[in-house]
Amino acid sequence: MPYAAISYRVHPGHEDEIAEVFARFQRVDSPQLTAVDGSAAGRLLGTAVFVADDVVVRVIHYEGDFAAIGRHMAAQQGVHTVESELAPFLRTQRDTSTPVAFGAYFRDAVMRCVSQLSAETLDRPGVA
Repeated sequence: MPYAAISYRVHPGHEDEIAEVFARFQRVDSPQLTAVDGSAAGRLLGTAVFVADDVVVRVIHYEGDFAAIGRHMAAQQGVHTVESELAPFLRTQRDTSTPVAFGAYFRDAVMRCVSQLSAETLDRPGVA
């Protein structure tokens, strides 16, 4: 099951305030992801958020179509609340006000994955 990471550049020195924003995060209404046509597209398995100095990274554990995560998150009120509360700390403001704008930001913020290891790959030497 894959992982993805989204990065945000923030003004340093606000780690505690950023942590408080994410501590209040309202969970998504459902972990089930859907395709544009409404069919099943995967599941959101979990997320974690890390902050250090001027970088925030959100790690997303999912199965299925990654693009469906952006569509799903764009429809979540909790996500829009976090976006609003994070705005003062962001180095570069972003438009996440519509599903299309949120999807564009989401695609652009994804970090390049250079390695993913799991118990399955650890049991099979040579598979990364």
